[in-house]
Amino acid sequence: MNYVGIDIGSTASKVVVEGDKKEHFVLPTGWSSKETCEKIKNKLLEMGVDVTSDETKVVATGYGRIAVDFADHVITEITCHARGGRELAGGDCSIIDVGGQDLKAIQINDRGSVQQFVMNDKCAAGT
Repeated sequence: MNYVGIDIGSTASKVVVEGDKKEHFVLPTGWSSKETCEKIKNKLLEMGVDVTSDETKVVATGYGRIAVDFADHVITEITCHARGGRELAGGDCSIIDVGGQDLKAIQINDRGSVQQFVMNDKCAAGT
């Protein structure tokens, strides 16, 4: 079984594979999230990870998450950060995400739930 996490951000797309295979790579997103998604799918196939197989589960997040038409689950970045904060810090933490288009500050409680978050309304270069 392979588990694939895909974060298609506004400027970079990050991919992690855990399970039978352990891989990771980063690609520039470019102007089309859909085109980047196809590049990701092809690169995974080259690595021997078939995202259409029942033996592979895919979760997508990020700016272009909707473009990942082969994802089993699509979740928001805020939810993704909350789950990661709970796993890495045991919950009850703060997370700052500086992305290509925005900045997010997220407060997570001890149960791993989002207590509150703020997000800027300008390009991250303006922060």
